[in-house]
Amino acid sequence: MNEEQRLASQQIKQPKEEKDYSKYFEKVFTAPSLKDAKKRGKEEVKYHKDFDIEEKYLGMGQDRKFYIRTYGCQMNEHDTEVMAGIFMQLGYTPTEMIEEADVVLLNTCAIRENAENKVFGELGFLLKYKRKNPEMLIGVCGCMSQEESVVNKILKQYQHVDMVFGTHNIHRLPNILHDAYMSKEMVVEVWSKEGDVIENLPKKRIGSIKAWVNIMYGCDKFCTYCIVPYTRGKERSRRPEEIIQEVRELAAQGYKEIMLLGQNVNAYGKDFDDIEYRLGDLMDELRKIDIPRIRFTTSHPRDFDDHLIKVLAKGGNLVDHIHLPVQSGSNEILKIMARKYTREHFLQLVDKIKAAIPGVTLTTDIIVGYPNETEEQFQETLDLYRQVGFDMAFTYIYSPREGTPAAKMVDNVTEEEKKDRLHRLNAVVSEYSAKALKGLEGQTVEVLVEGSSKRRDDVLAGYTRKNRLVNFKADPKFIGKLVNVKILEAKSYSLMGEFVEEVTKEGEFVK
Repeated sequence: MNEEQRLASQQIKQPKEEKDYSKYFEKVFTAPSLKDAKKRGKEEVKYHKDFDIEEKYLGMGQDRKFYIRTYGCQMNEHDTEVMAGIFMQLGYTPTEMIEEADVVLLNTCAIRENAENKVFGELGFLLKYKRKNPEMLIGVCGCMSQEESVVNKILKQYQHVDMVFGTHNIHRLPNILHDAYMSKEMVVEVWSKEGDVIENLPKKRIGSIKAWVNIMYGCDKFCTYCIVPYTRGKERSRRPEEIIQEVRELAAQGYKEIMLLGQNVNAYGKDFDDIEYRLGDLMDELRKIDIPRIRFTTSHPRDFDDHLIKVLAKGGNLVDHIHLPVQSGSNEILKIMARKYTREHFLQLVDKIKAAIPGVTLTTDIIVGYPNETEEQFQETLDLYRQVGFDMAFTYIYSPREGTPAAKMVDNVTEEEKKDRLHRLNAVVSEYSAKALKGLEGQTVEVLVEGSSKRRDDVLAGYTRKNRLVNFKADPKFIGKLVNVKILEAKSYSLMGEFVEEVTKEGEFVK
């Protein structure tokens, strides 16, 4: 620990003179603005390939531990991997015990009210740890931090929080930690306008079998119910050469599956002004890399073009499972959601995909109980679900998000009606899921083994190319391997099978 770090550690929570504090507070207090977050300018997104931690921060984490709790989507999970990588470069060590941690971060999700309530509950719970260990730093980051109302609530009701930062300035974690150690007040640094694209950020990846790779950030769709365009900013695509190199490195490290991430992943490349290069072009390049499986999420029907379908039809390591959120089967509801497509357009897209990729598995997202949704409109959603024959769906009751247009809409759908519609929708989802799984009984499927099952240590678990969960008994040496499994029985949402053989790179088998 150098002299500056030693002095900083001595100054933790020490009061500052008033005349110095006001200047310092201006430096470390940058609150989010919903008005600014709505703007979509033509500013050039700068690329930084030389991320490096300043020498004065190295060793900051010596003899200190960090704990990160993650809420929400895969993008948040991947952000946690990056923050963990930065912590470890600073000298911190990870812990899974809150009481052992010197820094506790909650990486938050803002997409639904229930997720936010969980975070506020956790912040209240952390107060007892703060009282036992006043030197513990507690931080809130992620999508919730990008909301004005959330930051205001934290400032008023959770004053034991030491730092708040958002989704655009994760790379500044060393600076934010330093400021939090030096200040007796809450450090808030949230950028309402998205930052540049930062390459070569360190990552402590979760596991060694499957990996997430960001290909773009942000969303410009502004669906009326969604807070993501405000919390994640405008669409910014990483350069293809950077993505391809990252996937090649993961393949060399032995990863078996890659999930390409983006809030609107198939809008990739629309923001390039120097090249014509879209998601289909990227997938065509990645198809040539020696890695068994490549997926992507989450796509938007408006940006699912014919070229992408043509490339996915080539197969190989491009899996035949596509998650395609429809949200509603009613044109009237789709219009007020600002989804900018119709029921007919969605069904035409599904027909194209099925024609090009026979046997493709489609899954989706659906919201019920949207403001003023009628029973007839809900029935249109059920009808569309049956017409497409989705294998599975993530289903939700509409949750208003402050600052979105839908939050201002008059809602005459009762809570009882919403719950009833969700129940009826889930019954249809279960019916079609059970039918799809039942059809696999007696078949042999390829499974990527991820570890032991959640319920039994002597049973292995993994997923098929179509993202179906399979449990079976086999030697633990097959964890991280691709194996063939014969399906014996279909459960409600998973499959039971028996091990057949390992799939080798050469296409041969090992009993």
